[in-house]
Amino acid sequence: MPTIQTFLLPDLGEGLTDAELLTWLVEVGDTVELNQNIADVETAKASVELPSPYAGTVVALHAEEGTTVEVGSPFIDIEVAGAHASDPPEPTAPEPTAPEPTAAEPAPERTPVLVGYGVAAESTGRRRRRSEPAVEVATPAQQERPLAAPPVRYAARRSGVDLKDVQPTGSRGEVTRDDLEQYLAQPAVDEPAASVAPARLDEERSPIKGVRKHTAAAMVQSAFTAPHVTEFITTDVTPMMDLLGQLKQSKHFETVRITPLALVAKALLVALRTNPSLNSSWDEANQEIVTKRYVNLGIAAATPRGLMVPNIKNAHTFGLRDLAQALVTLTTTAKEGRTGPDDLSAGTITITNVGVFGVDSGTPILNPGEAAILCFGAIRRQPWEFEGEIALRSITTLSLSFDHRLVDGEQGSRFLATIADILSDPISLIALS
Repeated sequence: MPTIQTFLLPDLGEGLTDAELLTWLVEVGDTVELNQNIADVETAKASVELPSPYAGTVVALHAEEGTTVEVGSPFIDIEVAGAHASDPPEPTAPEPTAPEPTAAEPAPERTPVLVGYGVAAESTGRRRRRSEPAVEVATPAQQERPLAAPPVRYAARRSGVDLKDVQPTGSRGEVTRDDLEQYLAQPAVDEPAASVAPARLDEERSPIKGVRKHTAAAMVQSAFTAPHVTEFITTDVTPMMDLLGQLKQSKHFETVRITPLALVAKALLVALRTNPSLNSSWDEANQEIVTKRYVNLGIAAATPRGLMVPNIKNAHTFGLRDLAQALVTLTTTAKEGRTGPDDLSAGTITITNVGVFGVDSGTPILNPGEAAILCFGAIRRQPWEFEGEIALRSITTLSLSFDHRLVDGEQGSRFLATIADILSDPISLIALS
């Protein structure tokens, strides 16, 4: 006898309590296979695809795209064939029980990609493309939910419109984009004085959630927990730029994109060897200072999902070529929205490159749990004293914010000055690496 299994939203890692449903990849009536991806969800850490722990037919979707779902809440109902259907998995269980395979249908190979789940080596079940504007098929429990394609729902949320207020004209009773645009073009109706003022058509309101919410909370916590100190140094990096030009012509870097940031990152790693207090953290619970002998180098990255700080694990073991390649991979992955939770955790020190925006310097806020963050400003050609004369040189400003509980002023100053000295005489990158 078929049974209906309710899949509860699992804990997606590190004790996260909720996730935003970005896109359903299946619809009511679809047949899904074990481990087939059924939805894109976004946590405060990363965007991930959620695989199904059951094989069967989708009978109900318990959340709308764009809404936040609590961990442990019903997410999707799947009708499973057979008398020995598996029990619903616990949200935090390390491994959900899958339907037992028959003798003629061996269990698919599993590759771990998400807490407690995996993807099948082969997947032949239908999967709707994200861009496909399919309209949901309403079940009796969903009749009150207006029918509309995902792009129309998204546009309605951005405009602050409840689709229940829009007159549908679609062939299946769905709200179309034209219906929404016509509704928005209508004059605003006066609201009672006691109600919330309606949103203006020339304003856009975006809910604070996902990465933006996490970043805001983390920055507030950092700013009001760690006593920040910021120091600045302006230095001549003409020798660094000369070295960069030579490296770009070297056969050893033919397949690697080498950038000024790679040299700055390498200089920071070298400077940490004689300034280890900058690679530490404050353990409030145990009243201890934890100095790390490893470096997970964070790089602040502006992405479509907001500010993220993925890090390069064990960056202290990388040579310049491997470090340059790791930086390219890290930033590309972040901008494509493919950064995973592990990439965002356990950072020990961070670099933020504001120079790519033409900005000279700044006073960055520490990434929570870290002792320091280096700000790398724009490199500009400008008059500078050189060997007793005025010459056009490549000049940049570096700034360093640090936690004064962990780092004394002398330690922070020496660390910043060491980085500047290395960039002004980059042959030390070879001598000290």
